[in-house]
Formats: sequence, structure tokens, C-alpha cells
Amino acid sequence: MRGRDLADLLLLGALWGASFLFMRVAVPQFGPLPLMAVRCAVGAAVLLPLLAWRGSPGALAPVAGRLFVVGVLNSALPFVLFAYATLSLTAGFTALLNATVPIWGAIVAYLWLGDAPSRTQRAGLAVGLAGVALLVHDRVSLRDGHDGLAVLAALVATLSYGLAASYTRRRLSQVAPLVNATGSQLGATAALAVPAALAWPALQPGAQAWGAALALGVGCTGLAYILYFRLIARIGPARAMTVTFLVPAFAIAWGASILGEPVTLPMVVGGAVILAGTALASGAIGRPGGTVR
Repeated sequence: MRGRDLADLLLLGALWGASFLFMRVAVPQFGPLPLMAVRCAVGAAVLLPLLAWRGSPGALAPVAGRLFVVGVLNSALPFVLFAYATLSLTAGFTALLNATVPIWGAIVAYLWLGDAPSRTQRAGLAVGLAGVALLVHDRVSLRDGHDGLAVLAALVATLSYGLAASYTRRRLSQVAPLVNATGSQLGATAALAVPAALAWPALQPGAQAWGAALALGVGCTGLAYILYFRLIARIGPARAMTVTFLVPAFAIAWGASILGEPVTLPMVVGGAVILAGTALASGAIGRPGGTVR
């Protein structure tokens, strides 16, 4: 991997890791629905000019309905659920749950598309789910003072990402990635507009919360998509997806250094097991020669 590609990969990991930090900062003042509506709208505003510059805005209309579905499954629903989760879970803990996306993606692809996992991938699924159990075993109670609902919300969000991946593969495989990204953000914005307006806080969010919301839209959505698709074009989707392993590390570092969030032994152990399972389930390791294609 060339230096520029490695720099892009690290920056992407830092941006997506920071998204959990920005949610922690902004969601108490905005609420999950308004914050994610702002994120999607700003992300779409960043991506639309790039799509127009490439001469492809006309590609949105023929697949608008499908892009709306992807917008709900891949942005609106998981964004809101993760925002809700960060009301009580730390940035690093939530990012570790987010790292299970390839695991749920593999399960959904098998159940929906009939993509049977290899023996190595099946082992990865088992290891990854064991890691989730280790990570959340003391937080799954739904009694007052426990984080069970937040953990459940985060896991449903990761399942939604897995559904979106299989839906995209089946219904949008011929659509250019930038069209998919831009259209899905527009669809997510449309889906969240009315609920966000109804849930808009009576007390206007402060400057810090607005700054975090704009950072989510500009950096963690618009710029991050641009980096991601550039990496896919330059190094291929499999290597680009290795950003999955960087995001929790950055999220934990941001949360600890800026918000003073604790890094606990269960987080380290459970997170390591989840990442090992994710690597196996996604095929990042276990191929001949241990290489990523």
C-alpha cells in the first residue's frame, strides 16, 4: 500500500472513530433524530456538488426508490440508533459494537442471498459473537441504571448495516458508488425530516453541539465517503474495508483523551475478540498467505 493510500486509510479511520465522539458531544442537546437529520443533510450537501462535477446527478432519479431504502437502512436508522446508544455508552464501547458490522453482514448475506460462509468465516462468526457476549455481558439488563437498551440499539444498528449491504448488492450493484452514497444521504434526510422537526429541542443547541453536528456531516459523512470511495478505487474494496479495525482504536483514543472516558479490561479483551472474529468473518485474514485482496 502506497503512502498516500495509507494516509487516506488512517484519516478515514480517524474520522469515523471521531463520529462517536461528536455524537457523545452533540446528542444530549439535539436528541438522536434531529442530530442525525442534520448529519445526513450536511453530508448530502457535501456530496451533491461532487456528483454534479462528475456529471452524474441524472443517475439519481431512475433508482430513487431503492436509494431511499438504502438511505433508511444504511444511514437514517443506524445513525439514530447509535446516537441513542451514545447517550449512555462511551464512544469507544459503542465503536467496538460497530465493529461487528461485517459479522452481521455475513449472517444476512447467508440467510438472504445464500452466500454460504467458508469454514474460516464460520469460525469468525462464532469468535465475533463470543466477543460481543464478553463485551456486553454485564450491561444487558433492562433494569433502571443499566445499558441494555443502548446495547440493543447499537446491535440493531449493526444489523441494519448488514441488511443494507445485501440490499445494495441485490438491487443497486450496477449503480456507481458516489451515486449510491449521495442518493442514500438524500433518502436518509427525507426519511428523518419530519420526525426530526417534531423532535426538535425547545432549547436551541449551543455552539459546541452545532460544531459537533457539522463535523459529523462534513467530516464523518461527506469527506469520509469521498475518502472511502477513493480507497476502493485505488486499493480495492477488501483493503478499504480494513478501516473497520482502525475505527474502534481511534474512537477509544478520542474518547479517552478528550472526554476522559475510561478504557476498561472488558473493553480491551472483548474488543480484541470482536476484531479477531471480524477479521476472520470478513476474510481479512485466513486466506492463503494471509493477504487481503
